[in-house]
Amino acid sequence: MLLEDYFDFLSSDDIRIKGTRVGIESVLDEYLNFGKSPEAIAEQFSTITLEQVHATILYYLHNQEIIDKYIYDWIEYTNQAQQKYDENPPEFVVRLLKLKEKRKATKVTH
Repeated sequence: MLLEDYFDFLSSDDIRIKGTRVGIESVLDEYLNFGKSPEAIAEQFSTITLEQVHATILYYLHNQEIIDKYIYDWIEYTNQAQQKYDENPPEFVVRLLKLKEKRKATKVTH
């Protein structure tokens, strides 16, 4: 089996662990940024196996420059999406925030 066989390459910015909705960035984030062991990552993501976690880490190590860019682009995208959401939240979120402020103001006056 080739290492690439462990993944679904949906697009240049969307690589998932085969047969799951788990992106490689999720596994690598836990491994690289939080220092979790492969075993802990496999426990955290119930839809992937320890073998798939090891394959993801190995794929990263064999393609580090490409995957570092992939992760950088993913972080940039999520930051932009969060900023866009914060600037223009859905109407129900606006209503909830107003309700929260109203309750907070009521507690202060009592």
